Amino acid sequence: MPLAPFISPATGKPTPDHYIHTTNGSFLDNHGRTLLLRGVNLSGSDKAPVNKPSYVLDDIGENGGESFVGRPLNLEDGSADVHLARLRGWGFNMIRYVVTWEALEHEGPGKYDFEFMDYTVEVLRKCKEYGFKVYMDPHQDVWSRFSGGSGAPYWTLPACGIDTKAFVATQAALVHAEYPTRENPDPASIPAMIWGTNYNRLVSQTMFTLFFAGRDFAPKCIIDGKNIQDWLQSHFIEAFGLLAERIRDAGDLLDECVIGWDSMNEPFEGMCGIDDLNHFSKESTATLKKGPSPTPIQGFRLGMGQAQEVEHWEFGAFGPKITKTVIIDPKGAKIWARPKDEGGNGVNTKWGWRRDPGWTQGTCIWASHGVWNVESGELLKPDYFYVAPGKAKTPFVELWWKAHWQAFQKRIKPYHPECIWFIQPPVFALPPPVSGEDLEGRCCYSAHYYDGLTLVSRHWNWFNADALGVLRHKYSHVAQAVRIGEKAIRASIQQQLGVLKSDAQIIGDFPTIIGEIGTPFDMDEKRSYGYTDGGKYKGDYSRQQKALDASINASDGPNALSWTIWTYCPDSSHMWGDGWNMEDLSLWSPEDANKTRNSTKVSPQSSTTLLKSSSASSSELRLPRLATASSISLQTMTSPEVDVEDDGMKYIHAGGNSWKNAYDFLTDGARAVKAFCRPWPIATVGTPKDIQFTIANTEFKLTVVVTPEDFPRKRPDPPSSSSSSAFSSFSSSLCDDPNDPTYPRKPTEIYLPLVHYAHPNLVATTYGQSLSALEELGPDGDENSQIFPPPPDQNSSSTTLVAVPHSPADGPCPLAVEVEVSEGKWELRGQILKWWYPVPRPGEDAKEYTIKVRRTGGTIKTLEEQERQARLATVGGWCEELCSGSSCTIM
Repeated sequence: MPLAPFISPATGKPTPDHYIHTTNGSFLDNHGRTLLLRGVNLSGSDKAPVNKPSYVLDDIGENGGESFVGRPLNLEDGSADVHLARLRGWGFNMIRYVVTWEALEHEGPGKYDFEFMDYTVEVLRKCKEYGFKVYMDPHQDVWSRFSGGSGAPYWTLPACGIDTKAFVATQAALVHAEYPTRENPDPASIPAMIWGTNYNRLVSQTMFTLFFAGRDFAPKCIIDGKNIQDWLQSHFIEAFGLLAERIRDAGDLLDECVIGWDSMNEPFEGMCGIDDLNHFSKESTATLKKGPSPTPIQGFRLGMGQAQEVEHWEFGAFGPKITKTVIIDPKGAKIWARPKDEGGNGVNTKWGWRRDPGWTQGTCIWASHGVWNVESGELLKPDYFYVAPGKAKTPFVELWWKAHWQAFQKRIKPYHPECIWFIQPPVFALPPPVSGEDLEGRCCYSAHYYDGLTLVSRHWNWFNADALGVLRHKYSHVAQAVRIGEKAIRASIQQQLGVLKSDAQIIGDFPTIIGEIGTPFDMDEKRSYGYTDGGKYKGDYSRQQKALDASINASDGPNALSWTIWTYCPDSSHMWGDGWNMEDLSLWSPEDANKTRNSTKVSPQSSTTLLKSSSASSSELRLPRLATASSISLQTMTSPEVDVEDDGMKYIHAGGNSWKNAYDFLTDGARAVKAFCRPWPIATVGTPKDIQFTIANTEFKLTVVVTPEDFPRKRPDPPSSSSSSAFSSFSSSLCDDPNDPTYPRKPTEIYLPLVHYAHPNLVATTYGQSLSALEELGPDGDENSQIFPPPPDQNSSSTTLVAVPHSPADGPCPLAVEVEVSEGKWELRGQILKWWYPVPRPGEDAKEYTIKVRRTGGTIKTLEEQERQARLATVGGWCEELCSGSSCTIM
């Protein structure tokens, strides 16, 4: 690993201890250790205001929108501490912070919600208290929540001459609250992931084309003296620019907490690059076809109220296929606003913009640009969007996306000079080359990855496909992409993530983070919620665990990727999932929390509070002692009961709940927790060569490669002069004596979760069972014999375990582990294992070391897993598991 410089490549200033470098394809700390940043998107709930989930018909946008204060966390009732403590306790150190344009500018063009910005600053400060690094996510999905997604304010649609009342009738956009019709909505019936087909429908196609390429393809669309492209982009960029200013002005967040900015979430090409409007785009990666699927020209006609016969697609076991054709008849309804809706003299009486007289209202803007004829329905220019007028054929990301990102970056950079730019092109599209002048050595490729078959089918299948290979035209026939069996599927997902990792090299020698990855929890008609089979499988998330483990495991291995999983929603529910388009990917739900504890039943609706908190360090879980605590439920606030003993926290009761220890707290309400809460190297001296973890036996194995460049260095004193040249020239000096007290020698740090390695007493106490009912301890019954690491003369420098409070009844330490290292010494502190080993000196060969960790006493079996194991002991249960819920081919 190349030496981490002690001066910033962006500003030339000395780098503080908390500085994160992006070089040689990795994140590095200021000591030169390779960092993995792993965490969660906070939050999917941020797509709408509090109490405005997508299944609620919301016309308030027409009157200026509503405040998003309270998203993602409630800072008034203490629950923010609970959620952040849980995330930190799961080992997460990174948050992708979701903010929509609507949240910043919902009242109207140029009317900014500074109260929400100040609230955001306070939430970020709370994230900082818990030791999180954060990158900001300007989030959108299919343009706006008023067009079936999230992101842009309502007023952007009428600004483009669009009337939102006819979206469903014309199939220009499918809106959850209006599904299947605005007159007779049944939002619970909306098919899984059908919202994604909005990318292939008229509203998204039009809005993204105008946003990225309006100057080229809609030159008549002039508003307030600007082309619609410049008008929309300037508002988007200014809104987030003002948020960046607010974060800078806070004075205590930049780089210590907020390390960078993502570009627009999952941007879309619109119609840019389509070679024939009679057909779907061959180049776009947003090609999900499900349900009625009008082609672009059919979408134009439908938008003008003309009936069309369109293909109807279904997503089956082997992907999408045409099943029939259907007639869509809007009965004259149009999405194009009438001139009288605008107001007099071209000035909009509601929003205040002035529309150019050349922008004809009441008709399709693409017809007014000569693309098709409304009267005859004839397509006049099928390749209108294929090449920009007067320009050579250029990929969308290079010609249009990059220009927008450069304008966005120019607005943010003055307020965040050390910003790491998280670059995100359209999903699965290759990123563009970006100049070093733009990046200044501060960059990360922010790709997204989902197992599409599982996401759309809501089932963990015995077969899958190399979706990335198909979308990038790797195969001559889709059958070549099919993978059979779990082993092949897992290998394929790991290979696909490896391809995404290699894409970063197009930008430069920068790291990759998988900005979104995850799996649905409402699989198989919500059987895990007890909705099927008489409730037999309630609480059984084994299938979700398999699916999620396949994706997260693929980030390990040789890929050693950072990631932020999608998502954590404090108000997730079994009925409505994440509260947005029936998506259900939250790692935690209040309806899975507060389960039976020692036969004391608790209301599943109540969520709870834990802490008025002190901070957690970057490497240790702390559940602090309490003198007081606040209590919340999602509905009401109550007074908590807190038992605090002199030696720390024993029980916390709140809202009718109690957590008996940290293991209880970290597993309560978590779904498929063993898949995402897994051991991993947080900071590595050297480079992780291979990361392996097997849930079934809790075996974790890390292989690292260490070179002379990883040898510890002294940090020089800052230069006395204003010039940094002397500092720079001394920055690479080696520390000849690693024991020199002026150099605090750093170890490799590995997170070992309580979820997998908890002390048996914690597990037994949590489930209200005797210890012997769960597992055996040591051969002589001595609980200390296999819980502490070996003494100092057996590769351990310490037997001290701290940081996770527990009562004396919980035993002497929180973890029960067996550790084997090829060389070096180690110690445990809370959930962190610290490992020291020799580093080659200059001129010596690289060295390779391994560490293995397993749980003493074997894998923890939860109550749900024990019940499942009992079912599998029967022939029928075994058959069902083998067939994984598909049609049985054995019995």
